[in-house]
Amino acid sequence: MTSDAVPPPDSAGAPAPRRRAAVHETRVDGFGTVRVVPVDPARDTDLLYRWVTQERARFWGMLDHTREQVREIYEHLDSLSTHHAYLIHRDDRPVALFQTYRPEADPIGEYYDVRPGDFGFHLMVGPAEGEPEPGFTGTLVTVFLTHVLAEDPGRRRIVAEPDARNERAQARLVRAGFVLGPEVRLPHKRARLAFLDRDSFLSRTAR
Repeated sequence: MTSDAVPPPDSAGAPAPRRRAAVHETRVDGFGTVRVVPVDPARDTDLLYRWVTQERARFWGMLDHTREQVREIYEHLDSLSTHHAYLIHRDDRPVALFQTYRPEADPIGEYYDVRPGDFGFHLMVGPAEGEPEPGFTGTLVTVFLTHVLAEDPGRRRIVAEPDARNERAQARLVRAGFVLGPEVRLPHKRARLAFLDRDSFLSRTAR
């Protein structure tokens, strides 16, 4: 399961774009090299626009956005110190979008009791080619969360808030070790909170 987001070299043999620096890179046996790369709005808008405006991404909440609106949103995220966006590459092909945030600096912080060390994230897997690949999304989530927790030992609990109607996303989180919490009514959606304890995740992945 890979994304079709990276075009082949053109017929004139133009060189491929320079490989950008990753904040995390690891080789997963039987899967490939996974790289965590910060989103560059100027470079990634076309890709992000294709992803977020497909019907499969309806729970992302951007189906009716224009390319310019998508660019402005990710430029705004890029200007913040509390929110960040990353593309996950598998063998140099972008396959997923992760966004992180500090709950106390995000609207979700008004809807639950934020603890010291809470750290939030969103996930969207990109369009796939071919048949579904068992374990694909779980591998990406494990790699990304391992990076997030290693980056800052003070992050004690991961928080997610998928759309309450998105049962597939909730099941994915449960498989990753999250515990589902209550539903909350946000201004733009009804969400289901989910929590992952740092020590529980690390002990699980160390097996």
